[in-house]
Amino acid sequence: METLLLNPAAVEESTQWPAVIGAVADAFAAYADGRVGMPAKSYIDLPQYDGDFRSMPAYIDAEGDGSEAWDAAGVKWVNSHPSNPDDHGLPTVMGTMIYSDPETALPLAILDGTTLTRKRTGAAAAVATDHLAVSDATSLGLVGAGVQAHTQLEAIATVRDIETVVVADVDEDAIAAFQDVYGDDYDVREGSTAEAAGCDVVSTTTPVEDPIVPRDAVGDHTHVNAMGADAEGKHELDDAILLDSKLVIDDHAQCTHSGEINVPYAAGDLTDDDIHAELGDVVIGAAAGRTDADGITVFDSTGLAIQDVATAHVVYEYAQEHDVGTPFELVDTDLV
Repeated sequence: METLLLNPAAVEESTQWPAVIGAVADAFAAYADGRVGMPAKSYIDLPQYDGDFRSMPAYIDAEGDGSEAWDAAGVKWVNSHPSNPDDHGLPTVMGTMIYSDPETALPLAILDGTTLTRKRTGAAAAVATDHLAVSDATSLGLVGAGVQAHTQLEAIATVRDIETVVVADVDEDAIAAFQDVYGDDYDVREGSTAEAAGCDVVSTTTPVEDPIVPRDAVGDHTHVNAMGADAEGKHELDDAILLDSKLVIDDHAQCTHSGEINVPYAAGDLTDDDIHAELGDVVIGAAAGRTDADGITVFDSTGLAIQDVATAHVVYEYAQEHDVGTPFELVDTDLV
């Protein structure tokens, strides 16, 4: 019984956006219905190496889209070592995903978790956009032009007919690189943060701690995916945007601790009364998505282990069917 090794190129090839977005939506639905096992993310701090490790395990029992149920399990082992690029020529963040058969515990695949994380993060934004953005959205504002901006566009363009993309970043080279990749398929324009924030859909993917998106820049019916905040103190949006919006989060514990809302929540300026729902409740219809009465909507994303498992499920199934990746013997069945 073989395990499949999937490197970054294999994960990239095996990410089919409609399937990944559908699986991530299934995962949020299962979470809302109580059909997941997802312990809190655990940390191993390594101050002597200016870094840490995090483990993110999860199990999903998904009902699917009505045509196919599935279940899956896995764990992502990921780090953050800010000194890596300068000191070792390695990325700051690297991830490895172990995807397992829930019935037997056989490791079905070992995947590049870094590419997987980018894909599942884009998929979460697409699920939120599909439920919270205006149906005729054609413009996307990207505040931040790094690697996550790429998957934001690719995923969101799967659920909305995006034509115009306004990109804002302090790094003009990053904007130019983004235009080189997507300029033939979209009307990609360099713009200010305020110009990007006025689009139909906006995704923010920066690590800032002082808000850079002002309230008066956001369109009357804009949907914002706040994706950048992933640690205590990070904060991209003016508090007035959060308070004036229909605010949807991925997970209460994570968002109040380290998501976009963590700063105003800790200060008491934003409370549970200001939170409309978790995304899973919107997906299953227990809470409303966008209605005709809504103005600004915001999705606060911190990233959940169920997203990793759901994406790994789709990537593995595609790789198996299309002979992607390298199979190898990890489990010695002679010991049975």
